[in-house]
Amino acid sequence: QVQLVESGGGLVQAGGSLRLSCAASGKIFSITAVGWYRQAPGKQRELVACIISGGFITYADSVKGRFTISRDNAKNAVYLQMNSLKPEDTAVYYCNFLTGSINYWGQGTQVTVSS
Repeated sequence: QVQLVESGGGLVQAGGSLRLSCAASGKIFSITAVGWYRQAPGKQRELVACIISGGFITYADSVKGRFTISRDNAKNAVYLQMNSLKPEDTAVYYCNFLTGSINYWGQGTQVTVSS
């Protein structure tokens, strides 16, 4: 069973930056989308950013201009560069690989932004 392994979370002051990485432990075929989601305490999981097959990229309005998603197809990896972090960005961040038959999720990485 292929797993997604995340890294890069941590504690940062407001205005700082973090880069999240997510790599698949094996080859994943027929990927239709890759993305990052987050879930803050007491809130539902929400989409942060995703790349759809064909290269279309979408961001949540709250992170536009601050976060950048990218992928490395050869490595089956996806990244999230987060700049100008705000306390409201505090959450557990999950990477996601969507195929036609399986929805893969990472284990989550905590991002905490202090004011």
